[in-house]
Amino acid sequence: MCNTAGQAFCNASPFRLRDLTSRAKKQTLKADFEVYLDGFSPNVQEILEKFKFRNQIDTMIEADILGAVIEKFILPDINLSPKPFYKDDDQTIVKYPGLDNHGMGTIFEELIRKFNEDNNEEAGEHWTPRDVVELMADLVFMPISSQIKDATYSCYDGACGTGGMLTVAQDRLLTLAQQQGRNVSIHLFGQEVNPETYAICKADMLLKGDGDQAEHISYGSTLSLDGNATKQFDFMLSNPPYGKSWKVDAEKLGGKKEILDTRFNAYLEDGEELAMIPRTSDGQLLFLLNNVAKMKKDTPLGSRIAEVHNGSSIFTGDAGSGESNARRYMIENDLVEAIIALPENMFYNTGIGTFIWILSNRKEECRKGKIQLIDATAMKFPLRKNMGKKNCEFTSEIRREIVRIFMEMEQSEVSMIFDNEQFGYWSITVERPLRLRVYPDREIPSDTFKKADELAAVKKTLAEAAKTAPLDDWTAFAKATKLKVGVLKKIRPFITEKDPAAKAIEEEPDVDLRDTENIPFTYEGGINTFMQNEVLPYAPDAYVDEKKTQIGYEINFIKHFYKPVELRPMEEILKSLKSLEQEADSMMAEIMEGLQ
Repeated sequence: MCNTAGQAFCNASPFRLRDLTSRAKKQTLKADFEVYLDGFSPNVQEILEKFKFRNQIDTMIEADILGAVIEKFILPDINLSPKPFYKDDDQTIVKYPGLDNHGMGTIFEELIRKFNEDNNEEAGEHWTPRDVVELMADLVFMPISSQIKDATYSCYDGACGTGGMLTVAQDRLLTLAQQQGRNVSIHLFGQEVNPETYAICKADMLLKGDGDQAEHISYGSTLSLDGNATKQFDFMLSNPPYGKSWKVDAEKLGGKKEILDTRFNAYLEDGEELAMIPRTSDGQLLFLLNNVAKMKKDTPLGSRIAEVHNGSSIFTGDAGSGESNARRYMIENDLVEAIIALPENMFYNTGIGTFIWILSNRKEECRKGKIQLIDATAMKFPLRKNMGKKNCEFTSEIRREIVRIFMEMEQSEVSMIFDNEQFGYWSITVERPLRLRVYPDREIPSDTFKKADELAAVKKTLAEAAKTAPLDDWTAFAKATKLKVGVLKKIRPFITEKDPAAKAIEEEPDVDLRDTENIPFTYEGGINTFMQNEVLPYAPDAYVDEKKTQIGYEINFIKHFYKPVELRPMEEILKSLKSLEQEADSMMAEIMEGLQ
């Protein structure tokens, strides 16, 4: 039947949806509607199952609204189809335009937001507005538009939701190819963990006639059950969940400390393992690493990635942490082309600031070893009416300007170019030696030793050692006592006190004086020169514990784009104060005059 109809799905029941509106009895309507649903092909059955659609039939029958709902869906003045309704037989005048994937996704998002506002963080925070998706598609495709060949390309979204990004990416690539006179095809791949949005994505592709594409959408968690583990893709766009725990995925992968997945673990040139596992409270960087692992390495274009994150992915995590190691891996492998800061309140259900990462493993020559930061936080157009928390948008003009700045690598107040190493730093542990003065006569608690005679013997030994050994040198004093190391460890807290004038104890740092310093890779002379210039003049006995030295990477937009507020001139402030003082005196005079 599918082959005969030329569609990816079919219905073998004796009914059409409009046939069911004539059923007068509830039970007859229910039975016939269930037969209608059972008549769909297996690919549609999976969609109905993910929606738990059959569970709602009894609810609608009890409320006596099933017939009314069906009638709404077959009204001639509503079009939920991806194809347009026409006014004329020649199909030249559009009555109602088709509803594309992104439009259906927007309806779904609005329903979730309206009817479940107390528990809608996943739907709202992770849904990407169309204007942002179009910007991401431009940033991925425009730089390589002239290199498009007559070929087949693949596009992937590891957190595809209803498939909006895949649909926009497909349209954009086909449009650019047509403009270049190229004949291309594109295969879409995705994965989604939310059953309802997964079902919408597959349903949309079936309705559009993309039956083969629908089979490329996997269900389940991309992190713990990768549905495309062996595949690589030309283009990848995604908006992964941020600020969301991935603890369940970590447990499925064997526990955070035991994760061996090669997507999230790498090796440095010297063979050192680089674990890129972030804290379990936020797994957004894992989605970016998942995309990086799927980059093509043996094609002229390689792979291009655009992914939306919040600020956590660019600066959270100290040196040596999973987050920092992830940034280190991407930057040291020269994969990051640009990061673009978006305006606040761009998304339907969150007002936080967001960023678009642009990655490529085939950088242009002028981009090699560099990262472009673009501050687009002020580049926005206000909406006439808020959509949830979204109060602004990117117009086509704004998108073109951002793409222009990116492609021309323009340097300005909103665009800066940095060498990769400018984001790296050494995190060093600065130690100072422990210095103790000995007070052999101080009281040692009676329960320090099990036997009283043992305590007496120790006290006698201390008294004898004090006659000859220096009290400002713990090492010499301890040697003079000839006591065992275990005994000295027990009594030292009671008979010593820190004294900066005492002699240093070799290879034993004072934990209270321990400090950590972050030294940029760009610091001339490196760690040694930093110590000579910044530390040793103030603490001559300080030294670096090289075993604890870590390499970190962070990208701080505020540091580079912060503009201090210009303070009012002192003369203006004094003038204002004097004016206020005169005004206060005048008011007081009026009050006093009234009292008299």
